[in-house]
Amino acid sequence: MKFKFKFFGKVKGKLPQGDSSWQKKAEVLQKKIGYKFRNIDYLKLAMTHLSFVRKSDSKLGSFERMEFFGDAILGFLVAECLFNKYPEKKEGYLSKLKSKVGSEKYLAHIAKELSLGDTLFLSHDESRSGGRKRASILSDALESLICAIYLDGGIDEARKFVASKCLQNFEKEVTRDYLQNYKSLVQEYFQGKFQALPTYKIASEEGPEHAKVFYVEVFFDGKFWGKGSGVNKKAAQQDAAKAVWQKIKSEKR
Repeated sequence: MKFKFKFFGKVKGKLPQGDSSWQKKAEVLQKKIGYKFRNIDYLKLAMTHLSFVRKSDSKLGSFERMEFFGDAILGFLVAECLFNKYPEKKEGYLSKLKSKVGSEKYLAHIAKELSLGDTLFLSHDESRSGGRKRASILSDALESLICAIYLDGGIDEARKFVASKCLQNFEKEVTRDYLQNYKSLVQEYFQGKFQALPTYKIASEEGPEHAKVFYVEVFFDGKFWGKGSGVNKKAAQQDAAKAVWQKIKSEKR
């Protein structure tokens, strides 16, 4: 027995109207993604960041709920693709590949290719601090866009978008250096050689609340191994782990 499921999503609250320049950018985006929205409100909500909602003095929603649903839709479609594309591969291999395709860095890369940041509704402060290029915002916006396409056109249209924009040549893209999980590599090395893990300590924080930079140092058994920085703690740890991994590789030679 086959079951059919259709989600009747509703856009609640007063959405931003968007000036003529936004309308033009929305048209450009729709051409880039190869999908024309029947209900443009889905796209507007998918592009509305929480910072805009807080500053607009209204009760309209941000894209947070759509990002949550879009993440699940993307995960399903990526898993479906990998399951069919690699029938001989085991679960562990598929999981690692799926994790890379769904990573913040990879999704932000796709979002930048689509110039998604140009269509975002952001507060003035968020925009001024570089929000239109921030990986965390762009990756969330891309997942929200996937949700919007699904709500407007159904799972087949979402599948077309994911296949053409997120999974096109993904094998080559996910092996690039910027997607490497250096923290995992470092953990595997220390666990295998010393049966223990290094510690990551926040050395300092700089900048205003909306544009902080974190500095992290890595230690093992009281010895300093490397340092790094990033716009959040996770990014700083990855940067520090990259420095440690490069040190490990140089010592192996």
